[in-house]
Amino acid sequence: MYSTPEQDVASKAPDQPQAPDAGHLDRILAAQKASFEAEGAVSAKTRIDRIDRAIAQLQKYQDDIAEALRQDFGHRPLQHSKLMDVAAGIAPLQHARKHVKKWMRPQKRSTLFPLNLFGARSRIEYQPLGVIGIISPWNFPVNLAFAPLAQALAAGNRAMIKPSEFTPNTSALMQRMVAEAFDPSEVAVVTGGPEIGEAFSSLPFDHLIFTGATSIARHVLAAAARNLVPVTLELGGKSPVIIGKSANTALACDRIIWGKITNAGQICLAPDYCFVHEDQLQHYIAGFKTSVAKMLPSLLHNPDYTSIVNERHYQRLQSYLADAKAKGATIIEINPASESFESQPYHKMPPTLLLNVTDDMLIMQEEIFGPLLPVMTYQNMGDALHYINRRPRPLGLYYFGHDPREERTVLDRTTSGGVTINDVVMHVSQEDLPFGGVGQSGMGCYHGFDGFRTFSHTKSIFRQSKLDIAAMTGMSPPFNDKTEKTIQQMLKG
Repeated sequence: MYSTPEQDVASKAPDQPQAPDAGHLDRILAAQKASFEAEGAVSAKTRIDRIDRAIAQLQKYQDDIAEALRQDFGHRPLQHSKLMDVAAGIAPLQHARKHVKKWMRPQKRSTLFPLNLFGARSRIEYQPLGVIGIISPWNFPVNLAFAPLAQALAAGNRAMIKPSEFTPNTSALMQRMVAEAFDPSEVAVVTGGPEIGEAFSSLPFDHLIFTGATSIARHVLAAAARNLVPVTLELGGKSPVIIGKSANTALACDRIIWGKITNAGQICLAPDYCFVHEDQLQHYIAGFKTSVAKMLPSLLHNPDYTSIVNERHYQRLQSYLADAKAKGATIIEINPASESFESQPYHKMPPTLLLNVTDDMLIMQEEIFGPLLPVMTYQNMGDALHYINRRPRPLGLYYFGHDPREERTVLDRTTSGGVTINDVVMHVSQEDLPFGGVGQSGMGCYHGFDGFRTFSHTKSIFRQSKLDIAAMTGMSPPFNDKTEKTIQQMLKG
């Protein structure tokens, strides 16, 4: 994709297939569109077969996927990759397979009076759009390619996938996996750098879904607009945590820390900053330290802790710390084994709390995407909500507490893509909940039936009565008393 300060172009895959040129992309798209047109109606059997093939490839290559991700990240736990990329990629495919027949059914809709009285009927049918373009990011490259693919295939579409060049081993493996199970006219993976990414975004897809940084999304949206391609954008932003005074401290600390150490915080939904009541600040600092020590008693050579993906991201995070410290922030590094990170074979960073942060600090202006957590205080809940509402709407928002009135206040007075209560991130794993952002954190949604609808054309179908309704109701000239009577009936509602 387009280059950005948050990404690195270093490649670690000497055996990566040669990237296609823009003309090759055009030929794949043309073949998929022609095949789609030739196929006509796509049966449930065909859709399920394609979904089954995708599931089978993820199961078959689970070990290879985990190893490719380990190589791309420098270090990434194999079990973590199997959980968060392989299993999490299979789950939406299984959900779609289970429900696709139900989703495909036509739905009856009400018919306007008086046409309904004479036998006219209305319905909608979900029709495949055609070819879906999927641009997936580097942080969960397999999951975030196969999750939208699940609903695209369930909706009866073909798909072209452009994974990130910043996880080259994984992208090359995905290309081989898909080519082994699918004809290119069904599903194809294309690899390449910024030029291919730009060309991919400019293709006349029937729908395009992009997961990644807001800065890149602007370019994707502009490129797609040239062909009026509808776009779903799954972005990020600064997802806040609000801890009420009624929260279970140990539980809140465990779950928030889990959200910051999983993938080393390199998650679009990771907690980005945290509000605690000023009377409880020291209590929570101690709790966060306890939670880290419990989950990761050591960090540097711990196989369960992920590295920052590359040098550029590592230096970006270090610059946030240096900037915050220079501007007066208190830095609390949580390093249970007191290890030195100055010389290491990876780019690991210890979980770090930042206190006394201010809006002029880079860490409060940019999405963190790392294991750093600013902790802020409030005197009353309204102050915390006011702070959140003065900023771009986040992808996720997290409330911890057991006060129903306070919980309702948080839900009513904030706007975010989604909310998890008494945990973080987990709403994304619920396939029956639509997943998407709002404002700068995204556009549109997918997952489950909502994804099926996103990748379908909702076709309206009206069947007229055999009777001459227009003449019977005076709706056609010459207008007469019947016309007036019909008008009066319609005006009454």
